[in-house]
Amino acid sequence: MKLSVRVIEARNLPAMDLNGFSDPYVRLQLGKQRTRTKVVKKSLNPQWGEEFGFRVEDLKEELLVSVLDEDKYFNDDFVGQLKVPVSQVFDSENKSLGPAWYPLLPKNKKSKNKDCGEILLTIYFSLNNSFIDLNWNDDHGSNSPLRSFNGPSNSTSPVRTEEIASSKEEKPYSQKSLAGRIAHIFNKHSDTASTSSLEAPEIAGFEVYDSKSDDQSSSDTFEEVMRTMESKDQGSEVPSNLPGGVVLDQLYQIAPPDLNSLLFSPDSSFYKSLADLQGTTELQLGSWKFEDGGEILKRVVTYIKAATKLVKAVKATEEQTYLKADGKVFSVLASVSTPDVMYGSTFKVEVLYCITPGPELPSGEQCSHLVVSWRMNFLQSTMMKGMIESGARQGIKDSFEQYANLLSQNVTPVDSKELGSNKEQVLASLQAEPQSDWKLAVRYFANFTVVSTIFMGLYVLVHIWLATPSTIQGLEFVGLDLPDSIGEFIVCGVLVLQGERLLRLISRFMQARVQKGSGDHGIKAQGDGWLLTVALIEGINLAAVDSSGSSDPYVVFTCNGKTRTSSIKFQKSDPQWNEIFEFDAMNEPPSVMDVEVYDFDGPFDEATSLGHAEINFLKSNISDLADVWVPLQGKLAQACQSKIHLRIFLNNTRGGNVVKEYLSKMEKEVGKKINVRSPQTNSAFQKLFVLPPEEFLINDFTCHLKRKMPLQGRLFLSPRIIGFHTNLFGQRTKFFFLWEDIEDIQVVPPTLSSMGSPIIVMTLRPGRGMDARHGAKTQDEEGRLKFHFQSFVSFNVAHR
Repeated sequence: MKLSVRVIEARNLPAMDLNGFSDPYVRLQLGKQRTRTKVVKKSLNPQWGEEFGFRVEDLKEELLVSVLDEDKYFNDDFVGQLKVPVSQVFDSENKSLGPAWYPLLPKNKKSKNKDCGEILLTIYFSLNNSFIDLNWNDDHGSNSPLRSFNGPSNSTSPVRTEEIASSKEEKPYSQKSLAGRIAHIFNKHSDTASTSSLEAPEIAGFEVYDSKSDDQSSSDTFEEVMRTMESKDQGSEVPSNLPGGVVLDQLYQIAPPDLNSLLFSPDSSFYKSLADLQGTTELQLGSWKFEDGGEILKRVVTYIKAATKLVKAVKATEEQTYLKADGKVFSVLASVSTPDVMYGSTFKVEVLYCITPGPELPSGEQCSHLVVSWRMNFLQSTMMKGMIESGARQGIKDSFEQYANLLSQNVTPVDSKELGSNKEQVLASLQAEPQSDWKLAVRYFANFTVVSTIFMGLYVLVHIWLATPSTIQGLEFVGLDLPDSIGEFIVCGVLVLQGERLLRLISRFMQARVQKGSGDHGIKAQGDGWLLTVALIEGINLAAVDSSGSSDPYVVFTCNGKTRTSSIKFQKSDPQWNEIFEFDAMNEPPSVMDVEVYDFDGPFDEATSLGHAEINFLKSNISDLADVWVPLQGKLAQACQSKIHLRIFLNNTRGGNVVKEYLSKMEKEVGKKINVRSPQTNSAFQKLFVLPPEEFLINDFTCHLKRKMPLQGRLFLSPRIIGFHTNLFGQRTKFFFLWEDIEDIQVVPPTLSSMGSPIIVMTLRPGRGMDARHGAKTQDEEGRLKFHFQSFVSFNVAHR
């Protein structure tokens, strides 16, 4: 019998590293059989979505599931574990447990950390494949766990898939029995793997068994399946690009649903045309099917990839899974495996297709933004990791060049530069919402405080008019009429408080009307250089901090020390602004822009923050910022899922001499000739750190990064960033931080610990550069990161 274990995800794991996170992975052991999942970096709620198989010989055995934290230089830290008796699974209904959450336990009762988190597992017996185990020992031995074919690594639901594959090439491998033949085929194709090819070849006779796939009939059309996916969408975020790099980033003149149908509909001829272009054969497109109770939408594409100079023609399988399909945004993860290539059972290639709405075209037509990224997922450690990844990268590049060329023949590509040139047309279409002072006053003052104050004031006036003067008594004299009872004293106090609140409301309204905001619809920015234009369209789900259940929001933009402030919108959680803000020309392109949303609370009170965000121009594509929804950060904003709609344009009016002018200025400052780098070097630098095209390399130096141990690599300098990169035995370290984040740069004299080399210590401002904290040597009590660089080949040049 085979015991299948699906490791889905974990939650609330304890932080084992100094950065407040862990690098968890799961190790499974049944008897002498042992295997493990991949490592999820910097996460306390990791998702694996991997499936493993174990041969069961004794029902008295226990499955040991251990969660550990990977440590590069020391032993891996133990997080928690659990033991599941095999007999418990065998005695359960349908011989299956889960999916269920299991609490992780410490190693012993003396452990300080009692709360080790939880892990989501699905454990079941695959009885329909029990006959395959008859000949398992013949080919694999007793210590070989079966890693069954699984879906994408970040899937969050269990999938039970059993594969039986056969082809004409396998006929010579005849067995004495039918069970033996099927066992040979199963063992040959069970490992998940992938190659540098992106489209997966079809294997004749491929069958998929899914006990829960009857939730959705395969006879449904692609449009009906997409509508079902849209109805099930719960507003999940768009998956981020995979770390291997972006191989296609292009705007197309087509609506996102239409582009999704062109690329992934079974009726589309795009895949067949691509197969003819790339020389692949035996292409078979599986139908889209819902699995796991209708939660996961998958299909299998198989074909035989044409031979290349390095690899012969091989069979490959691509499993495609929809991660998101809400009618506007579509995301598909493809897991490609080719076990027949050398070391094919040790790795697979994952490709992520993301289709999002692009900026509206001047013609009014819809636009789609297609981004394709990839990564290598090594299932086992191998010394050939670097060579495999290098070959896969080249194969990915070549395949997607053909992919992009064919797609451009079917759909018209859109040049992002043309969108920038149409900035005036886009902004001219914005019409500021007219604001009538009388309507705003009625909306603002129509509340219980104002109405009750007016009613009580009228009541007192009528009382004075009808009442007769009373005789002077007690400590009173003419002109001084004191309250004659406790009731009168309380009424006077309430009147004073109500009057004070009404005066504050009037003061806030008058001050808010004076603050019209710094947006305009006609004045152009002053100067020549980098021009930044921001259009504030609207906001949704802003936090309510007033007793009325809404807020009075306004937005403050800050870039390079300059601020622009929007007008105030009264009593609105979904305000409409349609205001344009322009920053005067800057000599260098800006790195970041801070966005802060406040609730107006009067001229004398401190404004309450409703959320904040940071627009990083180095990590964002300018074309993407032309129409973007920005999620706000902060406790109030995250609780309400607040967002604001912006249109951001950044262009340069100085033409193409920016690099030479900048380097000439630097030469005067440092007193040294600086050469312009070649376009190939600049392109490689931009791809290494995923930077926009306007960022260029100034210089780079060989040096050591000092952390626990010196790490040799290269330091890269550009106008806006300082970056470090190293690749030792396949272990990559890469980070960058902004020049403007640096608070201080010091030179520490040579010491014995620095191997006789002076050290450059860069200290960042508090709370800045947190994305690069894994490269910092220390972090002080104020939250400032310190980076140590030493062993420069030419220290004086680097220091200058």
